[in-house]
Amino acid sequence: MNILITICARGGSKGIPGKNIKLLNGKPLLHYTLGHALEFAKTNGADIQISTDSQEILTCADEMGYSTNYQRPPELGSDTAGKIDAIRHAWQWAESTRSKKYDYVLDLDVTS
Repeated sequence: MNILITICARGGSKGIPGKNIKLLNGKPLLHYTLGHALEFAKTNGADIQISTDSQEILTCADEMGYSTNYQRPPELGSDTAGKIDAIRHAWQWAESTRSKKYDYVLDLDVTS
């Protein structure tokens, strides 16, 4: 069974600018979500795909040992872009670059 964990972390938040990399109890908000994803992936053999339009978010993820060449296209990073479309694009990119089909795609929300 192939599992893909997606983490959507848009850089252009207007309510709280930069919220995904803001510190909460001394560490970026993204690190909480990514930490759980990394632990689940290690235990269950899953892959992780962060979907972001922000180099700062990718740098923040890299601090935890997660790296990707994927950056979502600008039209999927706008205020009006749908999350499902962003997940679908990241999923398709992950399948094509990893040459595998995923049976399950789980989305972890950074702000939940």
